[in-house]
Amino acid sequence: MVSENPAWVPLNATEIEDLVVKLAKDGIISAKIGLILRDQYGVPDVRLATGKTITKIMEEKGVAPSLPEDLANLMRRAIDLNVHLRDNRGDVSNKRGLNMIEAKIRRLERYYKRNGVLPADWKYSLSNAELMLK
Repeated sequence: MVSENPAWVPLNATEIEDLVVKLAKDGIISAKIGLILRDQYGVPDVRLATGKTITKIMEEKGVAPSLPEDLANLMRRAIDLNVHLRDNRGDVSNKRGLNMIEAKIRRLERYYKRNGVLPADWKYSLSNAELMLK
């Protein structure tokens, strides 16, 4: 297991942080930023190179998204599935899928409220999710 930044990495820590901020301002999520840094800039691990995760860099520079990415992605999936179910009312297996996704969202909601990431009065609903994400 590698515990320090390899010597062959072409960018220093401040250049990597600047790239993370630039890509985040372009609306790219942190997982995609990591892939871009790896594939296009030759940075194998941002945490080893900077001592911070991509999400932590985004928070420090004030470009972090308002919702955690995993929660936002689940909400997008629920919205898309709801649109599908409007057209296909008899699709019972996807109705169950929507229920399962919404259960995951509610569990994440409780977790993030407990850890102070989401405000205590934040509440998930499909209509609010459509307003927040689209």
